Amino acid sequence: MPELRAAERCLEVPSASNLLDSLLAAGIAVPYSCRAGSCHACLVRCVRGELLDAKPEALAQTQREQGWRLACQCRVVGDVEIEVFDPRRDGLPATVFSCDWLSHDVLCLRLTPQRPLRYRAGQHVQLWSEEGIARPYSLASLPGEDPWLEFHIDCRHLGAFASAARALQPGDNLRLGELRGAALHYDPEWQARPLLLMASGTGLAPLYGLLREALSQQHQGAIRVIHLAHDQSAHYLAQPLQALAASHPQVQVAQVVSAELPAALAELRLVSRQTIALLCGHPDSVETFARRLYLAGLPRSQVFADVFLPHAR
Repeated sequence: MPELRAAERCLEVPSASNLLDSLLAAGIAVPYSCRAGSCHACLVRCVRGELLDAKPEALAQTQREQGWRLACQCRVVGDVEIEVFDPRRDGLPATVFSCDWLSHDVLCLRLTPQRPLRYRAGQHVQLWSEEGIARPYSLASLPGEDPWLEFHIDCRHLGAFASAARALQPGDNLRLGELRGAALHYDPEWQARPLLLMASGTGLAPLYGLLREALSQQHQGAIRVIHLAHDQSAHYLAQPLQALAASHPQVQVAQVVSAELPAALAELRLVSRQTIALLCGHPDSVETFARRLYLAGLPRSQVFADVFLPHAR
């Protein structure tokens, strides 16, 4: 059987065993969430030997050259030694600048990193609590304008990180893990084209940053924002969005609750076949949005989507 070395331990595991399952079975703590190679919570470094990687394209070539792998996508086929991602060693320290409730369930977390983090609107970054709880969150801030990194934490469900976030106070410390590009972005070449931003829940966070980026770049086309929430109180950015709409005539904002969604989608019409659609939120919501846009005649190449992961418990 192959020999797996990790966390100063030597294990014998069956050939072709899933690396994440092998580590967890041995009591070696590795955070994980999606098990699909999307969230990157289970990042580990291979320092000796090689793993059978089912999804090598999930990591950038530079990361792979440094030995990084996603444990959920790898199988142990020979002797190998790995290092578990250590946020204290590998992460970027950050301090909580403020914690404010935008609604009963949504916490606005603002962090100041120890050194500047170069990012683009629409990206997301892995957040690590001092207790070693990790989860990726989209950035709601706009680089170059906001002096902090802003995240909107949905605390309605009992996720491990969301529960820890409830107790955070200004001055507390966190660590930033991997910064990832996302499907969501703003291309200056879209400046004259209509934009349709559709979000459910805190899927609004990255779209808020992208909306502000488009406006800062003097976007000329019409911009329509549709936010789906479980009830009216969950439209947590209602006032900032209305303020942007009031100062930018090309921006329209629609707030929809779950019970109204079928009717709202049935009435949805494209301003133009040149529309660019950016979708974000719960997988079911994003799928529903995308299906309606397809039926409305929008080419798939003009639809960009980012799906939020279920909360790890």
